[in-house]
Amino acid sequence: MVVHSAEYRWLSYQANAQGDFLTLLTPHPLYTSLATGNNYRQAAYRDLFRYQLEPGLVDEIRAATNGNYALGSPQFLAQIVDALERRVKPGKSGRPRKNQEPESLDLFCAS
Repeated sequence: MVVHSAEYRWLSYQANAQGDFLTLLTPHPLYTSLATGNNYRQAAYRDLFRYQLEPGLVDEIRAATNGNYALGSPQFLAQIVDALERRVKPGKSGRPRKNQEPESLDLFCAS
């Protein structure tokens, strides 16, 4: 891995943050909506990468991504549940336990 995104040659960072022209890159609408004018847009894009995420948050994002579930506030999760009508948090692993009832004592009595 690299220390900063600018060092990784296969990212669009060089074009979006530094204005390097890449023939394979088409600017994303979210990128173009950051600001009007290339210099302001590039500065706004660089600000997105200014601070590193806390390691714990990176682990949460990775677990949510790998587990295919949502990550966010309780209110956000409730909205997602309502919209998708499915579970958005990891469940308990394994299958549910069978409901075991105690055996009748009559089975053990001699006639």
